[in-house]
Amino acid sequence: MRAVIQRVSQATVSIDGMPSASIGPGLLVLLGVEVGDTAADVEWLAGKTVQLRIFPDADGKMNRDVRAIAGELLVVSQFTLLGDARKGNRPSFMQAARPDEAIPLYEAFLQALDVRTGRPPQRGVFAADMQVSLINDGPVTILLDSREA
Repeated sequence: MRAVIQRVSQATVSIDGMPSASIGPGLLVLLGVEVGDTAADVEWLAGKTVQLRIFPDADGKMNRDVRAIAGELLVVSQFTLLGDARKGNRPSFMQAARPDEAIPLYEAFLQALDVRTGRPPQRGVFAADMQVSLINDGPVTILLDSREA
């Protein structure tokens, strides 16, 4: 599993021009599920996501996680994170899991975040054409890959 995690002041997902989900301060997680990912990948990535100390403490140092600030989470599926553009100019998405494999792991990731934070994350709509708006706070952007753990 691969994730781009952005610390945000706010983020919104819209579909066909209509807001579908939004959050205030917290984390926007763009999530890509790779062929062969398992429950172990879900658990590692969910744990790492909620424990990332990327929010400022009273001294302005990044020492607090999303739970410490009572932040929200918005998770958006994004198969293009698995794009391979090493050859040619058109990315190959062969490593992105097909929906029958990806959807259960996406749902498991959402559930794992809920368990760890005590509140269900907001979410995009799997495989929908979504428009994501955000205010990246910092900016702070972290890349995580469960296969490189």
